[in-house]
Amino acid sequence: MCACRDWEVLVVGHDWGGQVAWHLCLFRPDLVRAVVALGVPFFPRGPRPTTESVAASDGLYIMQFQEPGRAERAFARYNVATVLKKFFSIEIDDMTAPPGVEFIDFLEARPSIPWITDEELGQYAEKFQKSGFTGPLNYYRMMDTSWRLTAPWQDAKVMVPAKFIYGDKDIGLKSFGIDHFVRSGAFESYVPNLEIVIIDGHHFLQQEQADRVNSEILSYFDKFTGEET
Repeated sequence: MCACRDWEVLVVGHDWGGQVAWHLCLFRPDLVRAVVALGVPFFPRGPRPTTESVAASDGLYIMQFQEPGRAERAFARYNVATVLKKFFSIEIDDMTAPPGVEFIDFLEARPSIPWITDEELGQYAEKFQKSGFTGPLNYYRMMDTSWRLTAPWQDAKVMVPAKFIYGDKDIGLKSFGIDHFVRSGAFESYVPNLEIVIIDGHHFLQQEQADRVNSEILSYFDKFTGEET
């Protein structure tokens, strides 16, 4: 991106990808024309490391994912497709396993998920079978390091035009006071040029409501391209 300075990009991200997108806007707003984030809002840097801020029992998924190898060993008790199906099936409000229980064992896999076919699930499973889950899990393990590295951006705002899309049944928004953060106006105080769209659905909106999400993204970006997308 830095090799060419006469253009800006339009960025879309979901969940952890959304966090990457938000921070790209924070670090290099000169390179981003507009951003759309799904499922996870921009979180301002807190006063303490992330794992201290969410300090909870060992059963909380974030805490279980901190120890290198722990989650990987637990996931390995299942085939890859089942691991994915367990996460795609989440509808619980409390992402905490009972004492002595691994989070992946706590989750249940629905027999079928209406927004993903067995063939599509197989495609995901094939990729993770080759790569493993360490890469995604390392995002959690780097939370406190990321907190330390972002000290220069304490209280910084995202000034890039942004659209946030989330599902009204997204369990992620029910955790850690995030729903209140989004609805109270606090979110907008850190992202002043923000639009918020709530859609009927859960966490994986880009698959569950693909046509609606695509329409929301493209119509938003049309404002910045000057042409129909």
